[in-house]
Amino acid sequence: MKAVGSGAWAFRYGLAVLLVGITISVAAWAVEPPEIPVPGMVTVASFGAVNCVPCRMMVPIREELQREYEGRVAIVFIDLHRHYELIDQYAIRVIPTLIFYDQNGNEAKRHIGFMDKKSIEAEMAKLGVE
Repeated sequence: MKAVGSGAWAFRYGLAVLLVGITISVAAWAVEPPEIPVPGMVTVASFGAVNCVPCRMMVPIREELQREYEGRVAIVFIDLHRHYELIDQYAIRVIPTLIFYDQNGNEAKRHIGFMDKKSIEAEMAKLGVE
């Protein structure tokens, strides 16, 4: 009889751990997407996924640009595997896709595929970023 009770306890304990794990996973997944475009700032929105090779190649470029243009340009990454609801909202068909917004929040340019640092900086310069 004691063995059955122990098994029931283990089952309940295992189920509780499973439910807690699911709750934590759902909570981590439910992170709000960043605001796009950022009000009053030139914004570069980079839509991609963490497991996309060209998207991963852009990570060091994006991080470098974020440091160099901090306070002047909002450079935002949106993981579409995490925020798939934004795919239709922003008409994303291929990743990576970069959307450049002017200070007034108007879409100025859309680029599909990998984009090197100099090309991104050239587009930002067209929007008045020094």
